[in-house]
Amino acid sequence: MGIVIGIDVGISTTKIVGLREKRVISPIRITAADPVTSLYGAFGKYLHDNNISLQDVEQVMLTGVGAAYIDEPVYGLPTKKTDEFIADGLGARFESGLDKAIVVSMGTGTSFVQCEGDNIRHIGGIGIGGGTLQGLARVMLNTRDPKQIQSLAMQGDIHNINLLIGDISTHPLPGLPMNATASLFSRAQYDAPKEDIALGIIVMVLQSIGSAAILSALNTGIKDFVLIGNLTLYPQCKEVYPMLEKFYDVHFHIPKYSEFCTAIGAALSFKE
Repeated sequence: MGIVIGIDVGISTTKIVGLREKRVISPIRITAADPVTSLYGAFGKYLHDNNISLQDVEQVMLTGVGAAYIDEPVYGLPTKKTDEFIADGLGARFESGLDKAIVVSMGTGTSFVQCEGDNIRHIGGIGIGGGTLQGLARVMLNTRDPKQIQSLAMQGDIHNINLLIGDISTHPLPGLPMNATASLFSRAQYDAPKEDIALGIIVMVLQSIGSAAILSALNTGIKDFVLIGNLTLYPQCKEVYPMLEKFYDVHFHIPKYSEFCTAIGAALSFKE
């Protein structure tokens, strides 16, 4: 049995992973000027780095918005496309081991995919995600470099940016402790340090996504959320989501290969 290659093609970033007998092989990510360059660059590098020949590849499975630009077999290999939301669900289910959950795909924007066994369906989304974070950082910090944004944020103080329940009430409100956020960016001043602004942007995006995810699960009985996508790599996830878990009695899961779940799901969809 050959290797099935799953490729999540973005507009400028491509993620690629190999699957052999349901074992993930060395996922990588490549950024280029356009989706076609990104795809072929990622594919060539992946084969080279893992000493895989074209004869070893049984199937190539494409997904993602950039897959629309690819209309021919990749390097002459059998090539098919799969629905991105199905790939999100399959990859998140495989990586988390959960049969019942809502997959929170944190991309440029954020989509919500409900998984209950083999029933995988897109239930909505919001226009807040990594694109929001980068856009605000360009305007407010004059950078879009994720590493620089994270570096600034690690030195920031969120109490200088967000208004907390404890700032407006002498007692906790029903279901809301004193350290819960009352209003995002309400305390920000015109001369706020870049470090505080960077942290405020990240927390705002992550918290908004988490709150929207919880609302998407109302009346479903689902308490588990699987976070996937590049934003899961931000260290602030380890602070924002545990706090939401305590507030709402839910569980947020970040799988080992969280940023590659859609590519993994694309590969899995070949056998499905």
